[in-house]
Amino acid sequence: MTGGPLVVFGDSLLDVDVEGAAERLCPDAPAPVVDVRAEHPRPGGAGLAALLAARDGAEVVLVSALAGDEQGRRLAGMLAGRVELIPLPLGGGTVCKTRVRAGGQTLVRLDSGDGRARRVGRPGGGPVRDDLLRERIAAVLAAAGAVLVSDYGHGVAELYRDLLGEVRAPLVWDPHPRGAAPVPGCSLVTPNEAEAGLLAAAPAADPREAARGLVGGLRAEAVAVTLGERGAVLARRDRDPILIAPPDPGPVRDTCGAGDRFAAAAAVALAHGAGAEEAVREAVAVSGRFVAAGAASAVRPAAAAAGERAPDPVARLRPAGGRLVATGGCFDLLHAGHVSLLRQARALGDALVVCVNSDASIRRLKGPGRPVVAEPDRVEVLSALGCVDAVVVFDEDTPAALIERLRPDVWVKGGDYTGRDLPEAEAVRRAGGEVVILPTLPGRSTTNIIAAARSAG
Repeated sequence: MTGGPLVVFGDSLLDVDVEGAAERLCPDAPAPVVDVRAEHPRPGGAGLAALLAARDGAEVVLVSALAGDEQGRRLAGMLAGRVELIPLPLGGGTVCKTRVRAGGQTLVRLDSGDGRARRVGRPGGGPVRDDLLRERIAAVLAAAGAVLVSDYGHGVAELYRDLLGEVRAPLVWDPHPRGAAPVPGCSLVTPNEAEAGLLAAAPAADPREAARGLVGGLRAEAVAVTLGERGAVLARRDRDPILIAPPDPGPVRDTCGAGDRFAAAAAVALAHGAGAEEAVREAVAVSGRFVAAGAASAVRPAAAAAGERAPDPVARLRPAGGRLVATGGCFDLLHAGHVSLLRQARALGDALVVCVNSDASIRRLKGPGRPVVAEPDRVEVLSALGCVDAVVVFDEDTPAALIERLRPDVWVKGGDYTGRDLPEAEAVRRAGGEVVILPTLPGRSTTNIIAAARSAG
């Protein structure tokens, strides 16, 4: 980022995916029975937009309202260490959206929580006063490299609309049907087709005409009406609208979070000096890759991933004096070499935890062409192996932080390492464990498999 952080300003939600298998019907109703296998929480709304921008390397400040309930604390924990959080008070309970999924499809969504942002009151009651908080927010907005308003209709944007109207940095406004109207002068407004129709005084059938009308109606510099897998229509002042299609269209199964991904990518691009067209082209490409990789369902915040499945075997072993073994890696295109290593590792103790690089971590380590297999599928395949007791996803470049939390007795790695070569070796020693290097099957590697497949093609 140049010239200051990205400030994400808006409503954060707690999203939870309950993943399972639906293979039979309920005997007393025509409804599927879902055998729950995992629960994956993550930030939603402004929290998701902030987390995604931070994972791209941006410095992010999130201004959002949080409640003091269990869901609010859970949400804050997933954001801690990733973004600088300026919490506002939330009246009511944390808004939580729970999707029950089976076979990669959402069967039902359960919404709970009635929270709405409110102003700060004096301790013990009395007239409402938030002068100090307003001063802090105004200072953060003044120092921003760009501002993204992620409005989900729960009051944050409406509460401080006057301060948002004074922003001089590039301002991206992602609107919501129940939210505040964008302030005049936005650099970019990013409604989807349905939201564009609601924003327009006279909805247009053609998204090009809708975008063109909104530029004038909202007094914005540019409007991008997002069209899902078709890309986005961009309209600017005194220019004809243009369609920006995704460069690599692929199959679409789940689009949850795509709007947040689009708006965050556009805001980061504008902060780096891009024009509206360049920013929207970047956002279309980024959000397309996001959807192809599993969309929001593939997002695993480190704090949540480390607590999803690993505590069970650890809790069982520690009181009984059991020996915990752990190993880590990408496990992209699982092959015989991986299985051999995991079986050998499991034989060294009483339970094996596999620490898996997230999709974002693999892209940083191996480039934009990897992973070949998305994170949910890699976790599912590893979990099905009889020698694996738990799978944990980490988003950092190394599993050092996760090792310090798990404190394994043995950390296993395959290959030609000496132990000292491992970046996580010091973390293992600090946790009181030992590093064991196991031999790998010759010639088996994901890189070789990919190369052979490309040659055969």
